[in-house]
Amino acid sequence: MSKRNLKIAIQKSGRLSESTIHLLRKCDIGFDNGHGKLKSLAFNFPLEILFLRDDDIPQYVADGVADCGIVGENVLAEAGSTLNIVERLGYGRCRLSIAVPRGSSYREIGDLNDKRIATSYPFLLERFLNEKKVRAEIHTIGGSVEIAPGVGLSDAICDLVSSGSTLFTNGLEEVETIMNSEAVLVVRPDLSADLTETFESLSFRMKAVNEARRNKYILLNAPNDSLEEIERLIPGMKSPTVLPLAEKGWSSIHSVIASEDHWLVVEKLKSAGAEGILVISIDQMIR
Repeated sequence: MSKRNLKIAIQKSGRLSESTIHLLRKCDIGFDNGHGKLKSLAFNFPLEILFLRDDDIPQYVADGVADCGIVGENVLAEAGSTLNIVERLGYGRCRLSIAVPRGSSYREIGDLNDKRIATSYPFLLERFLNEKKVRAEIHTIGGSVEIAPGVGLSDAICDLVSSGSTLFTNGLEEVETIMNSEAVLVVRPDLSADLTETFESLSFRMKAVNEARRNKYILLNAPNDSLEEIERLIPGMKSPTVLPLAEKGWSSIHSVIASEDHWLVVEKLKSAGAEGILVISIDQMIR
């Protein structure tokens, strides 16, 4: 009997779609995601990709239609899903927040008592308000939540916020954060042994890509009398690679540094006497 392909559900369009497709391609998984496709079979990995609405992914995985999925953590929480989060993927970061019109008299959460709040996340909003012992009227709407106060539908909104520019454009300001969210990899709990093996292989690749995204490869030349200080600045995964140059008294140093602070590290390396510094992106990184 031939081995069944692992089925993964991903967002067919929206804020996670492009980054998810990019992640799968970075995992060296080839597939066709032409316009309007609902599913696609990978060319070089036992994987079938289902293109779904974000809100449907938790239920498809829970029901076994898909074996795993990539979904916004906020969507998972709104669905009340108990699916296991295997990996936080580091993209699609945002927060679910309450916002009110700029210039309003809002001071604290209690000011929302007896107010109308428009949202596409009624479950999470109601749970948050109950925890804060606030009684408010929740209006559930499907989209364009940010215009609700402007048209008189609500006094406040609860919606996803990333940069905050949409709130600003619509005359709103963020006052309470309910949860932080990002794209996550989830899996159904009852995978067969052969599908578990395939899923672990897929998860391994994703972790390697994510680890690479958080780090950069650095190469530089340095005088030997600065090696000790430079090695402290770029310790690498175990220790930096140090190779002698043809020019006496100099060495080439190779290491890995964190992406988020690499400019600060480069400045310190320059001050320590490093020259010819190259900082290179990494495709995959396995510790």
